[in-house]
Amino acid sequence: MLIIMHVNSTAEQIEQVKQKIIDLNLTPHVIPGRTRCAIGITGNKGALSADYFKHLPGVVQCITVTKPYKLVSREVHPEDTVIELGDVQIGGPEITVIAGPCSVENELQIFDIARQLAKMGVKFLRGGAFKPRTSPYSFQGLGEKGLKLLARVREETGMKIVSEVLDTEYLELVTEYVDVVQVGARNMYNYSLLKRVGKINKPVLLKRGLSATLEEFLMSAEYILSHGNFQVILCERGIRTFSTHSRNTLDINVIPMVKQLSHLPIIIDPSHASGERNSVPPLARAAIAVGADGIMVEVHPDPENALSDGHQSLYPFQFKQLLEQVQKIAGIIN
Repeated sequence: MLIIMHVNSTAEQIEQVKQKIIDLNLTPHVIPGRTRCAIGITGNKGALSADYFKHLPGVVQCITVTKPYKLVSREVHPEDTVIELGDVQIGGPEITVIAGPCSVENELQIFDIARQLAKMGVKFLRGGAFKPRTSPYSFQGLGEKGLKLLARVREETGMKIVSEVLDTEYLELVTEYVDVVQVGARNMYNYSLLKRVGKINKPVLLKRGLSATLEEFLMSAEYILSHGNFQVILCERGIRTFSTHSRNTLDINVIPMVKQLSHLPIIIDPSHASGERNSVPPLARAAIAVGADGIMVEVHPDPENALSDGHQSLYPFQFKQLLEQVQKIAGIIN
């Protein structure tokens, strides 16, 4: 259920509604909004009567939420969520561009690509310090050393840092260094991790699982919001199908559906969707054309010698061309 409060409701009235919800052994969630104050309710096993709340001072309306994902849905939060990080936004009027190498390999590599991207106007640098690899013998990342290098890059360039956390063990460490915590596709079903990132005070970039339905994807986001963190960015990175011509199949369809069902911003990762360098630009262009809030692209100063995912990483000159193209497309669709 969603409780809509009067635009001029007092803090005392809001607290009274919250206390009533707690008295019913349910959980209140004060939902941020530009034009109204709303309080979501979770924890009820069945239908909840509006009679508990409609007589309370300041209450305007009680709305039954029909979707299994409550806090993620537009029923609860009609306005688009815009995540602010200093002077940059995700989900706002400009597209978000996150770029960088698959993994932090050494100081020279990460500073080289970061400086090039910063000159292009990119505000978010991606780089893995802990890498989930299919083979245990593949490069696993530099760990905390990689995080420290990313922090130094931020000091020099002012770029925001996006990096992945693999498990709850390293969450505190990763959160200490990065601006946006990434939960990878393999961890979309890691509910213990989702609950923990739901308690941090930093944005979370949640990638869709390899074979997850849209509802499963949104339900994973619901785990994070239900634990208090409303700063969630969804990321479509392709799903596994019967196709063999690409690493995964980018589900372009999911973008307008997410926009219809949820208030959360959604970006696209065309690098992991295609797994092939030449396919990245057209997929990125298509994603912006259908309304994605941004793209996350792997870019490496020397892809042929990258320690991970070099075959799908763009050269800087290719990325610069792509950046110009997606900005033009974004302007056309306003």
